[in-house]
Amino acid sequence: MKVFKFGGASVNSVERIKNLADILEKFRGEKLLIVISAMGKTTNALEKVVNAFYEGKKEEALQLFELVKQQHLTTAKYLLVTHYLSCETQLKDFFTEAEWLIHDKPVRDFDYYYDQVVCTGELFSTSIVSHYLNERGIDNKWLDVRDIFRTDDDFRDANIDWDYTGSKVRSSIVPLFDEKDIVLTQGFIGATDENESTTLGREGSDYSASVFANMLDAESLTIWKDVEAVMNADPRQFPEAIPIHELNYDEVIEMAYYGAQVIHPKTIKPLQNKSIPLYVKCFLKPSLQGTEIHNKPVRHLPPVIVLKEKQTMLQMSSRDFSFIGEHHVGHLYSLFEKMHIKPNLTQNTAISFLCVLDDRPDKIEKLAMAASEFLDVQVTRELSLLTIRHYTKEVFENLTKGKKVLLRQQTPDTIQLLLAAQD
Repeated sequence: MKVFKFGGASVNSVERIKNLADILEKFRGEKLLIVISAMGKTTNALEKVVNAFYEGKKEEALQLFELVKQQHLTTAKYLLVTHYLSCETQLKDFFTEAEWLIHDKPVRDFDYYYDQVVCTGELFSTSIVSHYLNERGIDNKWLDVRDIFRTDDDFRDANIDWDYTGSKVRSSIVPLFDEKDIVLTQGFIGATDENESTTLGREGSDYSASVFANMLDAESLTIWKDVEAVMNADPRQFPEAIPIHELNYDEVIEMAYYGAQVIHPKTIKPLQNKSIPLYVKCFLKPSLQGTEIHNKPVRHLPPVIVLKEKQTMLQMSSRDFSFIGEHHVGHLYSLFEKMHIKPNLTQNTAISFLCVLDDRPDKIEKLAMAASEFLDVQVTRELSLLTIRHYTKEVFENLTKGKKVLLRQQTPDTIQLLLAAQD
């Protein structure tokens, strides 16, 4: 049995959904659990609905939600003939689920309402895809993952109850494969023990697929993306980027830690625990080799380049030139946690502490104000953070040419440089 995950870009149009079905035709007779995200940009549209609702703009929220509804109904109309009415009925049930909430007034935290509304995007997309596959003769069973994935109530970043969820997978999903070859469900979402919808945080759909692969002891997990493979750099920044056809789990976790847009580390761990291989394949060109990620050593990797633009450095020093002590550093990390700030780089010297952050002016201003109560603070903007794994002298020199190096950290495998434009 295999697990497939299709992201929002793979189902964001009638043509893309038909393409997804074409891919599945090649796997007829195989047992597949398929996880599908919301259609491209639907999550962003639903976030606008939540924002308007929470600001007390009920009519605006309803109008914005109406646009989302019509987009999905239009997609269903263009895709479906014999199964349209059944799909429309299911979609309308999901529409009602969100609308009854939008008609109310907010009395709970924003994150609670975010999850109740945003989760519907996955329900819409999977309903349409499931009905289309059935109409094409690709028999499948649609499943509401909220009946399977039990989570806590940490809305927007919920944690899965592994014992309960594993039990539900064994009792509710495994028997379905005696009747159907394909079970189709949602990524990114779950529910509390009070049946309140939750979302699983960043890259939640990949993580959902990984959890299913682990609990089903799957042969493999394939994530279908719009790139040919995992690349050694972002091709939008580096047109000469090349595909990497083989990686191991540890390398992918390292790449993600430094900011590469690959697979989120939390997706890797459930696979690594059971040595389940992960394939990254291109849904636009399924015949391409893609990338295999596994537990075995991989040698002779090319330089892996991660460039984070729009970085800001905060340099904090003691006012009397005394040592920056553990209590100073501890206080700063307490501020990071309180403000939900994750530095991209830190460095501690005798009398100063440096941290490099994504340029989020609101958070940086709050952090600088709080830190200035016990330290002197200098803020430097318009910087870049360059990370090179498996670096070579030639690559290093090419990427730093014409740049001023403000900070450098280095290990045998990885070099990180904070760069500014030359004066």
